[in-house]
Amino acid sequence: MIPIVKTPKDYQAFRINPEDSNRLAIVFDQTDADVSLTICVEIFDRGGKTPPNWHQLAIEMFYVIKGEGLAICDGKSVPIHAGCSLLVPPTGVHQIQNTGSTRLYALCIMVPNENFAELIRSGSAASLDEEDLKVLSHLG
Repeated sequence: MIPIVKTPKDYQAFRINPEDSNRLAIVFDQTDADVSLTICVEIFDRGGKTPPNWHQLAIEMFYVIKGEGLAICDGKSVPIHAGCSLLVPPTGVHQIQNTGSTRLYALCIMVPNENFAELIRSGSAASLDEEDLKVLSHLG
């Protein structure tokens, strides 16, 4: 298999629901490779948050790239900021909130996919603006 290389300009972004205050930019999913995983960057506007959610089988990991927020899992809250990693076990009811004064950027990896990529792609197409591309271009 030839390695797949993308840049942030190649990422497709979506809002799962039009009124959501977060966007998900898909980095890799099963459309790129025959692997059951989803890797995306979740971008939270100021005050943005995910709805509480859980996954039957999947493990979800977040790595905060920029910004600060609050991670809630099974009723426990912990502050998060750039450099923090968060691992959510299957069935853990979780939510991420942006509590900072700027956007919150988090790399999100879900294994197995558990229809996460399909859910993201079923939403409304969104764009990555200049600020997003600047942050994502400085990864690594």
